[in-house]
Amino acid sequence: MEIVTLGAGCFWCVEAVFQNLKGVESVVSGYMGGAIKNPSYKEICTGRTGHAEVAQISFNTDEISFQELLEVFFQTHDPTTLNRQGADEGTQYRSAVFYHSYEQRETAEAIIDELNNAGAYPNKIVTEVSEATTFYKAENYHQDYFNQNGEQGYCRMVIKPKLDKFKAVFAHKMK
Repeated sequence: MEIVTLGAGCFWCVEAVFQNLKGVESVVSGYMGGAIKNPSYKEICTGRTGHAEVAQISFNTDEISFQELLEVFFQTHDPTTLNRQGADEGTQYRSAVFYHSYEQRETAEAIIDELNNAGAYPNKIVTEVSEATTFYKAENYHQDYFNQNGEQGYCRMVIKPKLDKFKAVFAHKMK
């Protein structure tokens, strides 16, 4: 088992995608990368704590590689917009890979360089690659959000299209 912590905008979107990926054992929504201890969602939403909304992903390396996780990560959000995903704007919505090992850092940086050099996106990737710091689990109502609230407006308008795209592109990697 290995752990990685990813930020790609709203953690509900990240969680919904990675929960469906073969080899992923668990996905926990939370916060990382900020300056205060035990932040609340209300504090995170101000954008002043420095934390990003993230999903901490535990995965079985016998079933999926870190590189494959990053392939899904980079195709299911826009890594070229600084502190923004769609209508969600602020440092808490930044694109980030919080690595848990030297190998993860090296792989993330190499993939970003490869994608930039290939011109995979019209703009350069601005994904932050930083060492994992303290992970703060988000409040319980944020966990398994899409599965619990799929009919809510945000879920239907924002999360479901991302999930549908993931399913279309990565059908062979779904649970």
